[in-house]
Amino acid sequence: MSKFATATKRLVLGRPFRSDRLAHTLLPKRIALPVFASDPMSSVAYAPEEILLVLSVAGASAYVYSPWIGLLVALVMVTVVASYRQNVRAYGSGGGDYEVATVNHGPRWGLVVGSALLVDYILTVAVSIASAAANIGSAVPFVATHKVEFAVVAILVLMAINLRGVRESGTAFAIPTYAFVFGILGMIAWGAFRTFVLGEEMRAESAGFELVAEEHHLVGLGFAFLILRAFSSGSAALTGVEAIANGVPAFRKPKGRNAATTLLMMGTLAVTMFLGLLFLADATGAIMAEDPERQLVGAPEGYEQKTLVAQLAGAVFAGFPLGTWYVIFFTGLILVLAANTAFNGFPVLGSILAQDRFLPRQLHTRGDRLAFSNGILFLAGLAIVLVVAFDAEVTKLIQLYIVGVFVSFVLSQSGMIRHWNRKLRDETDPAERRRMRRAQSINGFGLFMTASVLVVILVTKFLAGAWISIVAMAAIYFIMGAIRKHYDRVSEELREIEDEPVTLPARNHAIVLVSQLHRPTLRALAYAKATRPDVLEAVTVNVDDADTRKLVDEWQRRGFSIPLKVVESPYREITRPVLDYVKRIRGDHPRNVVTVFIPEYVVGRWWEQVLHNQSALRLKGRLLFQSRVMVTSVPWQLESSKRASKRADRARPVAGDVRRGFYGPERTSNGVAADRRPASKGQDSPR
Repeated sequence: MSKFATATKRLVLGRPFRSDRLAHTLLPKRIALPVFASDPMSSVAYAPEEILLVLSVAGASAYVYSPWIGLLVALVMVTVVASYRQNVRAYGSGGGDYEVATVNHGPRWGLVVGSALLVDYILTVAVSIASAAANIGSAVPFVATHKVEFAVVAILVLMAINLRGVRESGTAFAIPTYAFVFGILGMIAWGAFRTFVLGEEMRAESAGFELVAEEHHLVGLGFAFLILRAFSSGSAALTGVEAIANGVPAFRKPKGRNAATTLLMMGTLAVTMFLGLLFLADATGAIMAEDPERQLVGAPEGYEQKTLVAQLAGAVFAGFPLGTWYVIFFTGLILVLAANTAFNGFPVLGSILAQDRFLPRQLHTRGDRLAFSNGILFLAGLAIVLVVAFDAEVTKLIQLYIVGVFVSFVLSQSGMIRHWNRKLRDETDPAERRRMRRAQSINGFGLFMTASVLVVILVTKFLAGAWISIVAMAAIYFIMGAIRKHYDRVSEELREIEDEPVTLPARNHAIVLVSQLHRPTLRALAYAKATRPDVLEAVTVNVDDADTRKLVDEWQRRGFSIPLKVVESPYREITRPVLDYVKRIRGDHPRNVVTVFIPEYVVGRWWEQVLHNQSALRLKGRLLFQSRVMVTSVPWQLESSKRASKRADRARPVAGDVRRGFYGPERTSNGVAADRRPASKGQDSPR
């Protein structure tokens, strides 16, 4: 079973990497762009659609505001990208917003950012995969009717790819990401050419439908609230920008400059595609209804509303179905791969939080392929729970989205302002001071914009589902605080006191547990005697009078020098009588210890473990909680375990293992093969 599991693991993950290979996994800019920027670039596939869906509540006349909302979202995106270019240059350790907030605002605010980003990364995976299911479902009806199953499988595939390592996943995702960018930009360019040069009219399949407003009397504050809600939904296009700041350590040197360049490339592409899709939506007259069955008049019976990208591709590439299918396919694929941004950001942030003792230390360690495997598994599990709970519906999940990322934006920008204030106090060079003032101005404007968007999001989305994200952030915040307190308490408890004298046990009372006289018992007796305790005795629990008398008679007949103590058990228990006996002989002296030797079988098959060692495991579990009690397992290898060991020795070595000495006969220091002859029969005798 173990051999099969190892073979499966190697098939999925590949051969393990040595620790000194970490430098070879660093990313060039051309690979870092699809790894860390696939989320913000792919969000243009659903962010314009969300703007139109919200505006559809007021009818098609409200669509006239979509270009202005898009320009405002683009302005916020440009501001955030410019601000984060300052962040990655100033803080290149990979902590991103968490490090900025911790250094400049204190650990508590850093923990707020950490909890917000963890929630946002989980939602990034769920929203991206759900959107991919919707886009692919526009062309493949089977996916549309099995969105949850598709989402779960897609998350598992992404998890497996990322477990193979950052560089490997980046290489696998580079071609689809660039193909998506080429397809969207090509569609925008061809649409603009047909509109402005050829003067042709492009009509989306929904352009002839009438959109009935759900609210006919939206005026004044009500209409303004609707515009703000559409703006907050469109702001989903900004998610993922912070992932580059968190992933700076994965870049090649110079890390800060390469990360800043990647941010600029990502921002330019995302803004161009976002505004281009809104232009095409206006040019083709595309209609997106929040409730198609009630709002769309003139639609054929059984009409299934396609996504905005699918409708635009059909209009722009009319008469050229290959172009339509290309855009739909790579849009769906990039939305699946967009979750890869979270699969790279979440494990790195989790590792940093674990290093600071806010998360379990297992999240800090790298796996076989030098990726943070535990963080990847944790993220995949939580994302699967979300897509199942919300039926992989983008409209339901989007309400929970982007709250966390804008909380981190605000605290990061305010932290950068304090960072530049601190630097300016010590800087005397005029040119350097001007550069710092310019950077501070950029971060100041970024703070104003992101804080404004956060207020809008909280006002417009709180009751629609944003409160769930806030509750989740608060829960994670308190859980991480509790984990830190636990680690601090354990560290203080284990801390060595300076000049504290080392005290040795005054008396060691050894007990060997005996159920019957066989070879494992003889080995345990011999080993216990070799440790030279102050007192050594064998103990058996009387759960059957006939078996106990037989054991005592055999013990006396063989003339062991070690006394055998019989502990009565009127209720046929084993654990409780042994615990009570150990407590009695331990005494009240704080320097007395009791060592319990437990013979155990070593088996070679998983099902054999069920048939053996159950009493020993229960007893050991209880003894470990007793103070001044040491528990020693004395193993006896059954024949099945020896065969399993031989099979493992015959396993096929990978390249270089023989040279490194991992396989082949054991050697002594002088190069002679070590003696593997079995020990003599008398070696376990306790006499």
